[in-house]
Amino acid sequence: MKQNKGNTGFVFTKHSPEDQSPFERLFEIFQELITHTSGDFDEAIDWLRQLDKEYELTTDDYTIDDFIEDLKKKGFIREELDPNGTGTGDGKGKNKMTEKLERSLRKRALEQIFGKLNKSGTGNHKTKHTGQGDEHAGEYRNYQFGDRLEQISMTESFKNAQINHGIDGFTLDENDLVVEETTYKAQMSTVLMIDISHSMILYGEDRITPAKKVAMALSELITTRYPKDTLDILVFGNDAWPIKIKDLPYLNVGPYHTNTVAGLQLAMDMLRRKRNTNKQIFMITDGKPSCLQLPDGQYYKNSNGLDPYIVNKCYSMAAQARKLHIPITTFMIASDPYLQQFVDNFTLANQGKAFYTGIKGLGEMIFTDYETNRKKRLR
Repeated sequence: MKQNKGNTGFVFTKHSPEDQSPFERLFEIFQELITHTSGDFDEAIDWLRQLDKEYELTTDDYTIDDFIEDLKKKGFIREELDPNGTGTGDGKGKNKMTEKLERSLRKRALEQIFGKLNKSGTGNHKTKHTGQGDEHAGEYRNYQFGDRLEQISMTESFKNAQINHGIDGFTLDENDLVVEETTYKAQMSTVLMIDISHSMILYGEDRITPAKKVAMALSELITTRYPKDTLDILVFGNDAWPIKIKDLPYLNVGPYHTNTVAGLQLAMDMLRRKRNTNKQIFMITDGKPSCLQLPDGQYYKNSNGLDPYIVNKCYSMAAQARKLHIPITTFMIASDPYLQQFVDNFTLANQGKAFYTGIKGLGEMIFTDYETNRKKRLR
């Protein structure tokens, strides 16, 4: 089913599996709507009611009001006093999302974007390097002085002892000992940059919602499957500032230009504080850099083409990140040739990676590159 809202479109496929309860069927649609409305519960419910009128999502036995009550009972929403209310004393407040619903949205985004992944046992990524690590590699070698006792494979060592000394009298010496190789588990510190400039909703295309879903999915992936890793998230428009994972569902665009330099500066400042050797930046953007803050605090803005002054500052930041061994992976949601040329030059300066992608393929490519960049280099 399809419903348009102004210049943006919501597309739904009518599907009611027999094993889903009325609440579960509505909850799937509701989660999509509240993601689009950036956490505005009332707006999401208004759209749900309109969809219900058109597609008969509910019955007399289970209405939208029943669904709202279930959301409260199950702890997905809570009622808060509205400071902008009329003050009539009617006791009515404004329904807000709870942490439980925020977490549910992240899990749903993870399933939507990374749903084809197989779950790993430990949630840490292996490297190709062997040594005194903490992941068994399945390869063996002779014991060497300095190897840890826990690395010794007793089964293989006993087998060697029987072969070398016979089975009549058990003897085990140093030459019989076998050590199982282990691999290092790389730890990664990642900063995810999200463009919230006005161009993310221009031309009738909603680009901020898919970017927001990717951020929610990536945050859920790292916190659940890679608990030793760190993830910081920042948004950038005229300026750049950090946001928390729980703020992602509420993310929206503003009347901003694109200050890519400010975003990169903040990202590198965040990564400088991390102790992990492996660091990387992901940048999701659909527009050219068009803004800088000058030393005197004023903003220099130019939306006409690629401004050489702004662009060269971006290249300098890319080169600086390269010197700090911080690769930048850019996901450009645009097809303009001149913008792609800028990203090509930016990527060359950083020796990073760049993907030119539509909305649908964004999440899969982010995960693919995330896995690749997690390999640790030992010198």
